[in-house]
Amino acid sequence: MKRLFTEKQIQTRIAALARRINRDYSGREIILVGVLKGAFIFLADLSRRIKIPAKIDFVRAASYGTETCSSGKVRLTKKPELSLKGRDVVIVEDIIDTGVTLKFLHRCLRARRPRSLTVATLLDKPSRRKVAFKADYVGFVIPDYFVVGYGLDCAEEHRNLRGIYRVK
Repeated sequence: MKRLFTEKQIQTRIAALARRINRDYSGREIILVGVLKGAFIFLADLSRRIKIPAKIDFVRAASYGTETCSSGKVRLTKKPELSLKGRDVVIVEDIIDTGVTLKFLHRCLRARRPRSLTVATLLDKPSRRKVAFKADYVGFVIPDYFVVGYGLDCAEEHRNLRGIYRVK
């Protein structure tokens, strides 16, 4: 494995994303909806830097299983528990690759009629897009690498690494 981002680089970028979210939603309460399992560390660190009122919920969408590439078939295995109707919602994702999962999640959550719905992603891999999708808040844009660490996994391993690593 080769390190792409150190823990310090990640934390610096998360602080910048949180400042933008705080500014964009000033005076409002948001619901951060973390996408399990990969986004849990990003969500934890981002939420601690959010200064405006925020609630946290989770969804889980499966498309990878134990493989290193998406099956292209997405299914929702955990729905949000909070009501999103009329609320400002920020989906918090670890990585956008093909865009298929995020497009699916965005459609599912939009059906719950939030006042606004945006996406914050730690990593964005636009070269792999199969469907058009653009996140509102992006930590890092990366090339077509398979990455692990900081919540991202390969067959449920390496989530606990403090940095983000390219798997060769």
